[in-house]
Amino acid sequence: MSGVERKRNVLNVNQKLEILQKLDNGESASTDAEDILNDGNTISHSAALKSVETLLDYMGQTGFDHGDISAVRQICVDIRQEMNKQQKQRRITDFFKQ
Repeated sequence: MSGVERKRNVLNVNQKLEILQKLDNGESASTDAEDILNDGNTISHSAALKSVETLLDYMGQTGFDHGDISAVRQICVDIRQEMNKQQKQRRITDFFKQ
């Protein structure tokens, strides 16, 4: 992608902590994260996966409930499956372009 510059919008530390505090209080924070990340931009699967893995590390260090950690692990699985699906679709498309 020469000449194309992508701007990726990721959560900063304060935004992540704010969302985690909302989760600790039993509030839903998913729309907050989506609003920040999707403000005219999209986030790559690999960036999303890295963020979720960072969240898992944090949850492991702070003693989150096993059920919560399992739910976040499932998000990692879902992201990897979507990445693989899109990669397979690209390979098929590339094959037929040749």
